[in-house]
Amino acid sequence: MARKRKGDGQTALVTGASSGIGLELAQCFAKDGYGLILAARSEGALKELAEKLAKENKIAATAIAVDLGQPGGAQKLIDEIRNRGLNVDVVVNNAGYGIVGKFDGSDAADQVGMIDLNVRALTELTHAFWPGMIAKKRGGVLNVASTASFQPGPGMAVYYATKAFVLSFTEALWKEGRAAGVHVTCVCPGPTESNFHSRAGSDKIKLLKMGVTMTSRAVARQGYRAFKRNQRVVINGVMNRTLARMVPFMPRRTVLNLVSYLQTV
Repeated sequence: MARKRKGDGQTALVTGASSGIGLELAQCFAKDGYGLILAARSEGALKELAEKLAKENKIAATAIAVDLGQPGGAQKLIDEIRNRGLNVDVVVNNAGYGIVGKFDGSDAADQVGMIDLNVRALTELTHAFWPGMIAKKRGGVLNVASTASFQPGPGMAVYYATKAFVLSFTEALWKEGRAAGVHVTCVCPGPTESNFHSRAGSDKIKLLKMGVTMTSRAVARQGYRAFKRNQRVVINGVMNRTLARMVPFMPRRTVLNLVSYLQTV
């Protein structure tokens, strides 16, 4: 008889699953036997990934192409999942983006779009499937935030603010779900090898020159291990953990000046 895997009989919804941390998290869950619902904008890449993970790990994997940053995008995904008769035991909120630049002169649609994707969609998806987790006393939520969660970010003001929301929201849910045995984890990576920085326009800022950029695989594996332990927050990388823990003890003006400097080229 085949050895039962931790995720057998459960399904994980992974957003932003076509590349980077999302793709690596999908692989982590698949290897542990979880069925997958993969969501991202790129339909072709998503279908290929679903087929590959299904074959390699002997699981069911469904690809749903959706733009969660568009108004109604999260509800569209929720409706599609329910219309297909699929269950969701774990929500992995990985989809998100940031943009480098001062708030003055920025594009309003880009700024509001970060709130729509990084905050609104994450909240809607979690809210839709959270009651089922509590009722079943299993499953959970894994949210991908950032080291940006721990301080304001001049030069990326809205992005940093959205990630502060993700951290606060996740920690509160961790407390609410703990008695029911529902796992909740917030993953806070620093600079990571992915498409994020090229899209954000942050690929040449001083922050990326300070230390070692982690791989998406390393970030995902650390995050998945933390989720299995029901660790509330994991900050990826020794330097990132050190800096994040220093912030509360530093004068706020110093923090603002430092972040502003690190966000420049």
